[in-house]
Amino acid sequence: MCGIVGYIGNKPAVDILLDGLEQLEYRGYDSSGIAVKCPEEIKVYKAEGKLKNLREELAPHAYEISKSTLGIGHIRWATHGAPTVVNAHPHTCGCGKLVVVHNGIIENYKELKAELEAKGCKFRSQTDTETVAHLVALIYGEVKDLTKAVQMATKRLEGAYALCIMHNDEPNKLVATKRNAPLVVGVGENEYYVASDVPAIIKHTNKAIYIKDNQVVTLTPNSLKLEDEFGGEIIPKVEVLPWEPVALSKMGFKHFMLKEIHEQPDVIRNILIGKLHTSDSPIVLDEVKLTKEHLRKLNRIQVIACGTSLHAAMVGKYIIESFCGIPVDVEASSEYIYRKTVTDEHTLVIGVSQSGETADTLTAIKQAKSKGSHVLIITNRPDSTMAREADSLIPVSAGIEVSVAATKSYIAQLTSFYLLALYMAEIKESMPTKELNDIKAEMLVLPQKIEQILAHKEGIQACARKYANTRDFIYIARGINYPTALEGALKLKEISYINATGYPAGELKHGPIAMLDETMPVLSILMQGSVFEKLLSNSEEAKARNARMVALTNSSDPKLDDLFDSIIKVPEVHEFLSPIIATIPLQLIAYYIAEFLGKDVDQPRNLAKSVTVE
Repeated sequence: MCGIVGYIGNKPAVDILLDGLEQLEYRGYDSSGIAVKCPEEIKVYKAEGKLKNLREELAPHAYEISKSTLGIGHIRWATHGAPTVVNAHPHTCGCGKLVVVHNGIIENYKELKAELEAKGCKFRSQTDTETVAHLVALIYGEVKDLTKAVQMATKRLEGAYALCIMHNDEPNKLVATKRNAPLVVGVGENEYYVASDVPAIIKHTNKAIYIKDNQVVTLTPNSLKLEDEFGGEIIPKVEVLPWEPVALSKMGFKHFMLKEIHEQPDVIRNILIGKLHTSDSPIVLDEVKLTKEHLRKLNRIQVIACGTSLHAAMVGKYIIESFCGIPVDVEASSEYIYRKTVTDEHTLVIGVSQSGETADTLTAIKQAKSKGSHVLIITNRPDSTMAREADSLIPVSAGIEVSVAATKSYIAQLTSFYLLALYMAEIKESMPTKELNDIKAEMLVLPQKIEQILAHKEGIQACARKYANTRDFIYIARGINYPTALEGALKLKEISYINATGYPAGELKHGPIAMLDETMPVLSILMQGSVFEKLLSNSEEAKARNARMVALTNSSDPKLDDLFDSIIKVPEVHEFLSPIIATIPLQLIAYYIAEFLGKDVDQPRNLAKSVTVE
């Protein structure tokens, strides 16, 4: 889940590389580095930690590298080798003429390293990537052609990689390739950009080529040549990017996370446009290819996801089973891919991923597809690898999400699951028309209700301040909001580093209740509906153990005033839609607590936005 950039053209490369790395910093910030072609040699600069450290490292060398028009860069999330300068990319061969940046994991690097050491190669780092540098350099010494050397070397590599490589003896050339990792080439006027993701290039061009597995692209300032792994030439497909550079601006907000929380009403509106017009009009999902006959033959649905997307999947299970009467299994992708899964042509497999590049989920859907299952993808990136594998697609239309902690993409995933469940219910005729239309009517006013919460967030901020110094936090809920409790706890963990845990409230007395005392806050997601009284009883049990009680509720029941120390009110909403409304204050609580504690909200430690390695 590192980020790579490359540039070749007629402009100074350094600023382009640094800006690209800044836009990719969500992919990792353990270290960073660049390599630029200077008149006599390739210069390499690296720094531990965040990108600002690399900028400081480069400052004394600004003049000597300012005229370079060719270079590559890297932002690292450490996998093999500690996050040190020596392990930072770019990596070079023994003589320093060949330089490489890499996103992914080379699974057979130990075997290759032993082979290369036996041939006299001297390794300086503990990374798997340095193996690539030595291997390509060794082959280059024989064939004297960088493109051919890369093609031959990649046949020896196992695992996942996106590579960008330059060589001092070919001073006007960049070569890039990929397998099971994202890579895009931006097309400019007599210039080209290479990157792991669109944000790195969108300021410079809106034209791009998505490189497919095992393809090799050779770039000069005036030419692009795309080849398959055997050297056969391919006509590249240039696409117009749907993104706008303004998405990368904080727009006056202190952090991207706060900006993205405030974008959520418009995110829902954007999703509903063209899909849900009125409460009595049918749901339109043009890219979902599920017919009535297909749904009739389905005997189960499997939903596969990781992290926040997994919590959205759990809500999806609840509503699809309730609306459609089809059994749904939800599983973490990282577990799914390592067991014998029971799936066939009668199984619908839904993959959920913000990036559409999550390695575990991508592997899982490929497994399912090979067994004949129809694969439906819910993703924020319709240009992603996962979207391209899909039989059916729901693009969530959240726009670029910069903050590592997912907020608007989660709400977009939830909204997409509601649309899918209602769409399937309409086709199956499995819900009374009035109930179906009532839910659709409520969906249409969700943006306004979220805006009400955001307009009165001072109470949430005060609540966050009250509990900011706690060491532990428990979130409880029942029914459809149990995943909401998990998501609320995850957000707090991610950005504040407080040990927060979500529980089904009925399980509190089966162990977790032992943790409760006057120091422990318990946040009860107490939304009106079928489990309200049960959850109220569970909250009373926690109160009896002297826990500090917080209610997130849309109820005006006077009993709450005596039971809870703090109450966060949200608008009334249909029980089925309550996870969307309940999530917004939980995002804000996590945000404000992290801000009060002085944490790096947008770039929490040890995390990356897109997990492209298993």
